[in-house]
Amino acid sequence: MSYRAVIFDLDGTLLDTLEDLKDAVNYALTQYKKPQRTRDEICQFVGNGIAKLIERAVPEGTTVVERENILAAFRTYYSEHCKDKTAPYDGIREVLISLKENNIKMAVVSNKADFAVQELIPIYFGDYISVAKGENEIAGIKKKPNPDMVYAAMEELGCTPEETVYVGDSDVDLATAKNSGLPCIGCGWGFRGRSFLEKNGADMIADSPKEILNFVY
Repeated sequence: MSYRAVIFDLDGTLLDTLEDLKDAVNYALTQYKKPQRTRDEICQFVGNGIAKLIERAVPEGTTVVERENILAAFRTYYSEHCKDKTAPYDGIREVLISLKENNIKMAVVSNKADFAVQELIPIYFGDYISVAKGENEIAGIKKKPNPDMVYAAMEELGCTPEETVYVGDSDVDLATAKNSGLPCIGCGWGFRGRSFLEKNGADMIADSPKEILNFVY
């Protein structure tokens, strides 16, 4: 079937953000004399918001106060350096152009901190994506896999679940789509990879961005 709207995850789906996330985590860890983490480790830690990212990155035995201080240092650094090395995956812009030309509405729903989402989307995708929502639990917005952000995005787009497909790369995305009543296109190029998506029940898997179009139209 064809869809009228596509809701995208951000990190690992539209943008490769790992290097900037790694740099920010390691900056914050270094400030408190904690061991640094590798790109591969950061890749496994992301997906559930920045508080969980830092919780996973700090060594066992780190006190709650230290962890909160490291999280604050991460937020400060990342707010200034979230686009140093970040870039769209090859082919993503072409996909968004095609979707827009075919009058497909688009949104981003991410567990990335909302301040970063609101900075990055206009820079990279402002011509295509009209609705963008990031993690902001302080404001009472529940993060994925809770479906609330997806529901809010669909409402702003003016689309029903039957008209909408979700695109993401992780277990959180698969669960988010299921909880929202949406089919999910898994991104084989993302942070988890095709085999992970297959094992965890993705409805569809695109091995390259352009393959998304085969499932949308």
